[in-house]
Amino acid sequence: MSNISATAFADTKPHYNILDGLRGIAALTVVCFHLFEAFATSHLDQRINHGYLAVDFFFILSGFVVGYAYDDRWKKMTVAEFLKRRFIRLHPMVVMGAVIGAVMFYFQGCSVWDVSTVSMSMLLVATLLNALLIPAAPGSEIRGLGEMYPLNGPSWSLFFEYIGNILYAFFIRKLPTRA
Repeated sequence: MSNISATAFADTKPHYNILDGLRGIAALTVVCFHLFEAFATSHLDQRINHGYLAVDFFFILSGFVVGYAYDDRWKKMTVAEFLKRRFIRLHPMVVMGAVIGAVMFYFQGCSVWDVSTVSMSMLLVATLLNALLIPAAPGSEIRGLGEMYPLNGPSWSLFFEYIGNILYAFFIRKLPTRA
């Protein structure tokens, strides 16, 4: 087992509470958008009509925060250390969401899909795929709605956060900047 250098975990820069607050507001806006969306009959009576745009705002802020936190650490930290740190930070949420989604799917039942037609092995495979952030293949996911992550729909955002982190680690951090 390799040791991660202490500099990979050191908090050496000032923390911007305002950015955390803005990310929190963006996250709550998305939650409210989805809650109101369930009761809307069209986009005309949707209470937060463009609330989904808060996801983009959240990702922009998160990209800045990650870049700000790690840009000066690359001389002492490897790509593997960075990716391990991001994995430790993000993946527990992915696994927890998959397990909660599987439990909710199994026990809730719904007129849209019949839980009794889904075998326990199919549910376990779907849970494992979701926990590993492997998108469901079209036509093979358990709810039949063509979702990327049928047990925890918001997993798509963590999937793309991983992609953003990988792009940052290998390419974006190497782009020239103004001094």
